[in-house]
Amino acid sequence: MKKFALFKYQPSGAPGVLKRYGRGLLAAAAFFAEAGIFLLANGGLPRLNSPSGERYPVRGVDVSVYQGGIDWKTLAEQDISFAFIKATEGSSSVDPNFCWNYSQARQSGLRIGAYHFFSFDSNGAAQAENFICVVEPFEGMLPPVVDVELYGSKKMHPPAREEVTEQLTVLLERLEDHYGLRPVIYATGSAYERYLTGSYAGYDIWISKVYSAPRLKDGRDWTFWQYTDRGRLDGYAGKEPYIDLNVFNGTAEEFAAYPAR
Repeated sequence: MKKFALFKYQPSGAPGVLKRYGRGLLAAAAFFAEAGIFLLANGGLPRLNSPSGERYPVRGVDVSVYQGGIDWKTLAEQDISFAFIKATEGSSSVDPNFCWNYSQARQSGLRIGAYHFFSFDSNGAAQAENFICVVEPFEGMLPPVVDVELYGSKKMHPPAREEVTEQLTVLLERLEDHYGLRPVIYATGSAYERYLTGSYAGYDIWISKVYSAPRLKDGRDWTFWQYTDRGRLDGYAGKEPYIDLNVFNGTAEEFAAYPAR
């Protein structure tokens, strides 16, 4: 059988072989360097999610101070139906752009809700009070959202589930009592698996999954899906060039009736 030689045999260490190996190594190094620069420039691995508009016709955004000043009329004209706006964090922090965003967004024709960033270092009652003092209820508002995710040093040293459950439950119950709407729980995949799996069965889930379609390990359905944190739309001018994009798990008619009382 004829053998195919890639190059003529030369003794080990001969200049021709070394040159070929050298060129290959340099090319490989250049490729990985360029790939690394691309990933760094784009915030890590590329986000490839692109949910079907036919399957998920109801789309929306979530925003905070990082989007800067928002032209809500412009934003609302870009095939979105809802927006969740950051209101509060922990027991005392208030998003500095919330009042403006909340008032202007309500005039845009979008359905509007507000969210609270859960702190592992504050008790649930104080966090509920912070949100309630800031977010005025109105007819047709979307349910309040509690954002549960590991942050800062908590990623390396996550609090115990029992501690989190105690304070999170207090927060959720107080928000429901005040607004007459059961809150939605937003969670990243890691936070969901650590703190929510198998619990909070009566609460709608808003899951963040930016690299693939969400499949919750306990088999429950999700209501909202944040499918990318690298969206780009017109109408905002903050230090963050991206905007989070989301879909609702249902039809336009189902969203119009959401949440069912």
